[in-house]
Parts: sequence; C-alpha cells; structure tokens
Amino acid sequence: MWTEKIIAIFKLRDLRNKILFVLAMMVVFRMAANIPLPGIDRDKLSVFFDSNQFFGLMNVFTGGALEKFSIVMLGLGPYITGLIIMQLLTLIFPKMKEMYQEGGEAGKQKFNQYARLSTVPLAALQGFSMIKLLQGQGAIGEISIPVMFSAIITIAAGAVFLMWIGELVTEKGIGNGISLLIFAGIIAGVPASVYQVIQTWDPSQIPFYFLFVLAAVVIITGVVLVNEARRNVPVSYAKRVRGNKMYGGVQTYLPMMLNPAGVIPIIFALSVMMMPGMIGSMFAESSISWLASAASFLNNAFQNVWIYGICYFGLVIVFTYFYTAVTFDPKNIATNLQKMGGFVPGLRPGKQTSDFLQLILNRVLLFGAIFLGLIAVMPSIIQGATGIQSFSFVIGGTALLIVVSVVIETTKQINSQLEMREYE
Repeated sequence: MWTEKIIAIFKLRDLRNKILFVLAMMVVFRMAANIPLPGIDRDKLSVFFDSNQFFGLMNVFTGGALEKFSIVMLGLGPYITGLIIMQLLTLIFPKMKEMYQEGGEAGKQKFNQYARLSTVPLAALQGFSMIKLLQGQGAIGEISIPVMFSAIITIAAGAVFLMWIGELVTEKGIGNGISLLIFAGIIAGVPASVYQVIQTWDPSQIPFYFLFVLAAVVIITGVVLVNEARRNVPVSYAKRVRGNKMYGGVQTYLPMMLNPAGVIPIIFALSVMMMPGMIGSMFAESSISWLASAASFLNNAFQNVWIYGICYFGLVIVFTYFYTAVTFDPKNIATNLQKMGGFVPGLRPGKQTSDFLQLILNRVLLFGAIFLGLIAVMPSIIQGATGIQSFSFVIGGTALLIVVSVVIETTKQINSQLEMREYE
C-alpha cells in the first residue's frame, strides 16, 4: 500500500515538484546551519551546550545551528516569538482580533506581515543577548563594536532568511513550513545521537535505554491517538425548495478535534520556556548583587527537572486553549451553519448552538491539552523519578512529540492531495 502511494506521488508532476521543493529547502536550511560566524571557539561552545539543559534544548531545535554559532543560529525563534506577541495582542485589541478572524484572507495576510516585521527587531535583540551571554560564559572572547554590529545584522538577516524559507515551504510545498524546518533541525541531530550512543555504550545503562525506548513508544502512541481522536457533533440541514428541485434534508457531522492546535502549543511553550533561562544566564554575572542572586536563582530553578516539567506542562495547556481560541470561534461556526440552513438537532440556531459548541470544545480540549502536556513532560517525570541526570530524556520527549505530529500532519496533506487528484 505504501509502495503504491510513493509511486503515485512521483507519477504526479505537481505533487512530486512540491515534495522535491520541500526537500531542497531543507537542504538549504542545513547548509546555512553549518556556516559559522567568525571568531568562535567551537570546543568551548560544545562543552557549554553539553553541560546546560536549557541551551542544549535550544540547540536541538535549531538543528545544531546555535552550537555552531551559524548565521541562522536563532532558528525560527524570533518569528515564533513575533507570532505569539501578535496573537496575544488579539486578546487585548478587538480590532486586531477582528482583522485576524473576520478580515478574510487579506486580514490574515496583514496580520502575518506585522509578525514578519516584528521578527527583525526581535532577532537583533536576541542575537545581541546571545552574544553577550556567551561572552559572560567565556565561550566567546571580546568583540569590537564594528564586528558586533556586523554579527547582529548577520544573525537578524539569517532569522529573516529562515522565516522566508518557511513561508515558501508553506506556500509552494506540502505542510506547514515552520513545523517542517523544526522537524528537519531535529532529524539532523539523530545520526550524531545514535553514533554517540554506540560510542558510549555501557551495559550498566541498559535500564536507562529501556526506559527511553518505552517512553518513545508511549509518546508515539499517545500523539497518534490525540491527533486522530475527534468528537463528532451531528448536524442536519433543512429541506429547501428552489424551483422544481429540493435541496438539503441531509445529516452530517461537525468534527471537533481533540487537539485542533496540533503541534503549535508545544512550539509556543518551548519559545516561552527559553526566556527565563536566557534572562537568568544573562544577568548571573551582574555586578549588582541582588540582580545576580535573582538571576542565579531563576537559572537554577529552571535547571530543576520538576520545576521545568510543571511549568512546561502548564504552558502546553495554556497555549492549547489560547491557540484554539484564536483559530476556532464557535460563534462563527454557528453563524455559518445558520446561513447554510444547518442546525444541531434539538438546539436553536444561533446563540444556543454556539454555547453548545463552546461547551463541547472546552470538554474535549481539556482532555486533549492535559494528554498533550503529560506526553510532553513524560521524559521529565522519568528523569525525576529515576534520578538519571541525562538531558536526552527531556530533549528526546519533546523532539519526538514534534517529529511524530509533523509526520502525521504532512502525511494527511499528501493523502488529501492524492485523493483530490483521484476525484479529478
């Protein structure tokens, strides 16, 4: 069955071109991730990232670009941060929400343009902060002002370039460009991780390997279940007579996904989780005693696997509700159903239907968000329970969650493209 699908994909010219375009953009991303900025001691950087859970996690999601201090060292972080800020603004300013939800395609394009523009200052700020932070850790020596200015411009340009590639993949390829680039960055580190496991094989660590494989199986199974599960709400359409023809009178279902936000809550939660560690590391060497103490406390707190896991779990739940609230509006669904002559049996069209859909959404979303959060922090729970101090548990669970979700979403899109061409 899979061989037939692969053959069918490569027989269709436009679908084949889309997949090849995605693969080509991934190659460009990996090439950019291996172009370093000058004046960097790679050995010191490697030791630093291996000994720091927070920066090790950042390095994984940039595909090793941060450890190499490459021109795309920030990955898609600035763009994702810009999207988070813009979507938070929709909760504060009604006009922003109206532009995003009711402005149609033109409104969404304008909204995305604001997010793109915010990427530039955010990338410059994060680039400067990262350089100063690594200087404080001794991984980078003193840099002159012209070199610093050049490095910040290069880092910001790299972030914008990666954002552009991501949007090109979304527009001309298959799947979500941001998710696919993060997927490519994670997958790029797999060969090195496997090689490291082989080189450092220790029979006494067999329980550790067993727990890791068991957690991976549970995470993969859980992600598939969450992505595929849905609550079908029955919808009927009233009969309408137009001329000599009768329309409607059919029954169908409105699918309410258990997790309509997909992998986005995980990506958003990780972006927010990176901020406290970065702030704490930046000010840990401050000459102001109280600021240095507060920064050290914050940094140590987020190195604790339990605190990290609890905060991560909470943020996944919050962002699941937040992103769903921005992208799925029961009031609009109820209004559209009413315009098309549809109704939920036993409920009046309009507000009563809207309230019912909101109730169902809250119920399924609660279960989906908790389940997604538990899967995300499961490696942290295992690490805290067993006492095994290995960052690969924390990193591996989150990375595996994103990889499986992206594979499922991309596979669905490819299948839909194939089915559409079968109908044609």
